[in-house]
This record gives sequence, C-alpha cells and structure tokens, in this order.
Amino acid sequence: QVQLVESGGGLVQAGGSLRLSCAASGRNFSSDRMGWFRQAPGKEREFVSTIDRSGTSTYYADSAKGRFTISRDNAKNALYLQMNSLKPEDTAVYYCAATSAPFLVTSQHNYGYWGQGTQVTVSA
Repeated sequence: QVQLVESGGGLVQAGGSLRLSCAASGRNFSSDRMGWFRQAPGKEREFVSTIDRSGTSTYYADSAKGRFTISRDNAKNALYLQMNSLKPEDTAVYYCAATSAPFLVTSQHNYGYWGQGTQVTVSA
C-alpha cells in the first residue's frame, strides 16, 4: 500500500517561510518522479513543482519560481518543499504526489499516488 504523508504546514505571515515534508512508504521511492500540488478554496488543484527520480532535475510553476525549492532524499524516502517569501495567495492545501512516468509531467492526472494534504495559510 502506497502511503504519502505531508507535514510542515501552518500559519505564517506574508514574507515568511515554511518547509513542507512528505514521507513516502510502500513503493520504491527512488523510482518515482515526485511533485507538489496545491488547492486553494474554490479553485482547482494546481501544479507547483516536480523533481525527477534522482533529484537532479526540477521544474516549477511560474508562481513558485524563485521562491520555492523542491528537493528529495531518496535514502530517507522523503520529499521537501522549501517555501520562502510567502504571499497570501500561496494559501492552500498542499499535496505531494508520485508518478511512475519517466518524463516531466505537470498534470495532476499523470500522478497516481497522493497524500492527504497539509494546510498552508499565509496572513497579510
């Protein structure tokens, strides 16, 4: 049974930072491309960032470029999202997701495994 468990969300003031973590189990973590998505109230889930299996290639949504950093530790079966310079519009539930697709994918429909999400709230 694949399990992805996010943590690290919370309430932070605009301009602050948070580091999200995702603990993976039940799969060969290093075989999966991983991604972060988010869903704000009343909006569809949107892509934030993705990282390849080895952790050497990353890709970001325009909204995350220059502020967020995705990383992974395959030895620990862990995925991270460092979020700096947070803005109120970053408020959302953040999800980690896994895909066996070997190439870059940003659509949620290409990710077959999902965590339960962690709430990030950025106050103005």
